[in-house]
Amino acid sequence: MVTLFIICLAGFFAALVDSMVGGGGLISVPALLATGIPTHLALGTNKFASSTGAISSAYHYFKSGNLNKKMLIRLVPFSLIGSAIGVNVVLGLNPDFLKAMIIFLVAIIGIYTLVNKNLGLVDHYKEPSGLTYMKGRLVAILIGFYDGFFGPGTGSFLIFSLIKLFGFDFKKAAANGKVLNLASNLSALFLFLINGKVVLYYAVPMAISMMIGARVGTHLAVTKGSKFIKPIFVIVSFTLVAKMAVEMFV
Repeated sequence: MVTLFIICLAGFFAALVDSMVGGGGLISVPALLATGIPTHLALGTNKFASSTGAISSAYHYFKSGNLNKKMLIRLVPFSLIGSAIGVNVVLGLNPDFLKAMIIFLVAIIGIYTLVNKNLGLVDHYKEPSGLTYMKGRLVAILIGFYDGFFGPGTGSFLIFSLIKLFGFDFKKAAANGKVLNLASNLSALFLFLINGKVVLYYAVPMAISMMIGARVGTHLAVTKGSKFIKPIFVIVSFTLVAKMAVEMFV
């Protein structure tokens, strides 16, 4: 029971952070691995729980009016496809090179966000061109693939990409990025489930705690706004870099 309580507590805080800036896997996956279950089962179980948290977060973002439905209709299918491809190829490739590349990219995103003081603080959205939508679809399929293949940092990549491509502020980028992340999560979850990679004993209670955490995090994001989200984004980005670097080089 103590282990289950710790997992649920970790799930709550993971979803709280993830609903705002992504990076919840930094908390939830290590908690599951600490139970002693194999890595692939921990990833599948985490995907089950985090998907429910993403559903809760996306629903509350929808109610707050921060979703751009026109853009999401065009991009969500590509997140689904990318994630499905990523899960299917993960067992056949060595992720070490990808991990090194992700450390570099997330570090650059964190530094760029820190240096550009006004980035994502004001919503500059205007009707996108056809070329912008094409770039958006490419980003959706690539980040979807990454989410299915590897995962950590997906939320950071989505938020940064939506700010740069569509001119969203952090609050709207977090809202729309969460829906795209939900799509890639559900696609990956389906494949984990049919391959028996989910431990329901841990997944179900963790999912409930993540739904609550996602609700709290979404409320904070909507009410506090971009000035509250941006520093959390930077902190999570650098924490992700540090954690991945330690795992890779130590």
